[in-house]
Amino acid sequence: MALDGNVLAGPLAGTWAVDVTVATGRCAGCGDVAVLARAAVFDHPMGWVVRCRACADVLMVVVERPDGVLVAARGLTWVRG
Repeated sequence: MALDGNVLAGPLAGTWAVDVTVATGRCAGCGDVAVLARAAVFDHPMGWVVRCRACADVLMVVVERPDGVLVAARGLTWVRG
């Protein structure tokens, strides 16, 4: 079951200087531009997989670790806060 991008507000608050619930991003796969809060987020024991609602490509992977949060955002061409 997919959650929405609002679930990322806590983990990414200390990593990005933008509020991800209102940040806009562009999918590298299909070019869809949308608020990240609309993304489909899948919870996993290792972190979260964030997918584009339009094409289901992976936008980013977020992993919380004791030494900080790791973010791989290869599926986003840009993010605007």
